[in-house]
Amino acid sequence: MNNPPEITTARLRLRALAEPDTEAIVDLFADPALSAHFAVPLTEPDRVREMVARRLAYRGPAGMGHWVIERDGEVIGLAHLRPAEELPGAVPEIGYYLSRAHGGQGLATEAASALLDHGLAGLGLSSVWALVGESNVASLNLVRRLGFLDVGGDEHYGSGQHRVFVALPSDHGRPHHIELWVPDLARAEQSWGWLLGELGWREFQRWPAGVSWKLGATYLVVERSPALSGETHERTSPGLNHLALHVGTRERVNELASKAVEHGWSPMFAEKFPYAGGDHHYAAYLENADGFEVELVALPGSDVTQAG
Repeated sequence: MNNPPEITTARLRLRALAEPDTEAIVDLFADPALSAHFAVPLTEPDRVREMVARRLAYRGPAGMGHWVIERDGEVIGLAHLRPAEELPGAVPEIGYYLSRAHGGQGLATEAASALLDHGLAGLGLSSVWALVGESNVASLNLVRRLGFLDVGGDEHYGSGQHRVFVALPSDHGRPHHIELWVPDLARAEQSWGWLLGELGWREFQRWPAGVSWKLGATYLVVERSPALSGETHERTSPGLNHLALHVGTRERVNELASKAVEHGWSPMFAEKFPYAGGDHHYAAYLENADGFEVELVALPGSDVTQAG
């Protein structure tokens, strides 16, 4: 079912495409300019209706799908964020079409920017891709304005040469580092060092009182500081309650939960594993000897292997 979330901007509303929108989309594509770069133009109404029906039948990752673009209640465009049909790995691809009657006002940029932000920030996607025909100068300029990187070109969609673009998340506003003060550095290294290493973090810095591990632009510190005022961590007191970390698959969550007991971690809420956080939240909860809790959460849409 095509049921992506509603997205609003200063001037626009992007809402899920619905069957009653069909004739409004037919009217949009009656303008030959909207499909001028297609292999087969969509000026024929029945072709547009077939296209809308395909989009309504979309079945894909949660949060993605097809939207209509509205301004003051009028449907003025169509947009999508869904796995690409033309690129390997089913990577997420963005697309947008806007009525020429509303062109020249920055509305296409506004809609595409909101959709891109929804993908990268809202859904936490590692990338969003765009395929733009080399003759489509306006769209080429738009994706470049949004910070997409040109990574090559080839023939796509049966309509000639396209440029392939990718947008990556910005580090702006993301954690720079996290610092944990621990009562025993060796014990912390045994638990945190093993777990972070399994998740792809690599040792970053080391000094007599501490060590850190880094993943991307973020690093995590464990330190036995001389300013430490206590010997235990109480996660139910004000302060840090727990850290939650993404894990690539449900199978990997199971594996880490099983091996963690050999590296200083104890299971929490074991009787409810792997759904202690809810029916749609696949995770393992672990606690180390110093009372620090970590939550290992399977990425949305990962495999459906059940816990053994």
